[in-house]
Amino acid sequence: MAKKETSTEEPVSEAEETEEKVEEKKSEKKSKEKRVVRRRKTKEKENPLIVAIRLAVESGKTEFGVKSGLAAFFTGKAILFVVAENTPEEYQRKVFDLANRSKIPVIVFPGSTMELGAVCGKPFPVSVLSVYDVGNSNLMNYAKK
Repeated sequence: MAKKETSTEEPVSEAEETEEKVEEKKSEKKSKEKRVVRRRKTKEKENPLIVAIRLAVESGKTEFGVKSGLAAFFTGKAILFVVAENTPEEYQRKVFDLANRSKIPVIVFPGSTMELGAVCGKPFPVSVLSVYDVGNSNLMNYAKK
């Protein structure tokens, strides 16, 4: 009599085999994706004026807009104005005239109003930034230059 060999392994269905293969392929793809990630070799240096403005907005006291800037001038609270390069001429003229009379420094931001808004962390254009307190920023150093 021939003895039957008993296997301790349970029969594996075809569906389970295909699931395992799919999982293996997914894990292979994930591992490949991780290897493809490129790194920057050199870190781009950010404009120090941008860093100073961002720090002043985060740590100091500031207001946005021409109207609030002119109000700050008349109340004598503002110590510095930052004006975007493409601010309308009429508003630029008003800010520069009032700043010259009271000897408040004005910095012309070398970018658009949208860029100044982005630097300030706002999703809207900022034409004039009135600074009451610079906080931890060195923004006043740029005003003297």
